[in-house]
Amino acid sequence: MPPATRPHPAPQDAHSYSQALAAEAEGLPKGQRTAQAIRIAACHLLEQSAPQDLTIAAICGRAGVANGTFYLYFPDQAQLLDDLLQGFASFLQTRMIQAGHSQPDHPMRAATEAYVHLFEANRGLMKCLVHHLDAFPAARAAFHRLNRDWIATVVEATRRRHTRNGRNALPEDELTRRAYALGGMTDHYLSSLHLSREPGLVAVSSDRAAVIATLTTLWERGLQP
Repeated sequence: MPPATRPHPAPQDAHSYSQALAAEAEGLPKGQRTAQAIRIAACHLLEQSAPQDLTIAAICGRAGVANGTFYLYFPDQAQLLDDLLQGFASFLQTRMIQAGHSQPDHPMRAATEAYVHLFEANRGLMKCLVHHLDAFPAARAAFHRLNRDWIATVVEATRRRHTRNGRNALPEDELTRRAYALGGMTDHYLSSLHLSREPGLVAVSSDRAAVIATLTTLWERGLQP
């Protein structure tokens, strides 16, 4: 193909787990690349299908491998999804921590912005974490661990900020309850916006920057003494 007509590669989205898996696959041995291709295929199919509606045939068709190849890497579909969601939970945690560290003066806004982008870029996987997690015990444990670690980080950062500003810090239990409640609120908001597409919410949420500002404000005010 002449250089002038060669297609440009798709832009990389730092928040897309399927693209992160594809980047990891580069340079891996063939068997590991095949396993990654199966994971990536499942990521894409979950954008249109509920996890219980996926089939091994559809996954293998999307990955470009024979059905029998699937069983060389995963014993069944449930194990594939459990494996995929465990990795995704770790990916979420890493990206949010990186975001918070990237803006030390505004870590809450940076982490909230990252989470909004991550949710939007991985709707199928987020659908599994928000609505179908009980079916995947290892992934559920990983996601709960992510939540605990994130809440502990938020609570500790909030206590330091209150002390630095000369405020009486709230008791740790109260801060923890508020952080869990705010996290649940954020998940419900983004689920209603990106998964169930609640019309009233969609109508006022087309401006992503405004959505991030709203959620950040609720987090910051909700953790005030």
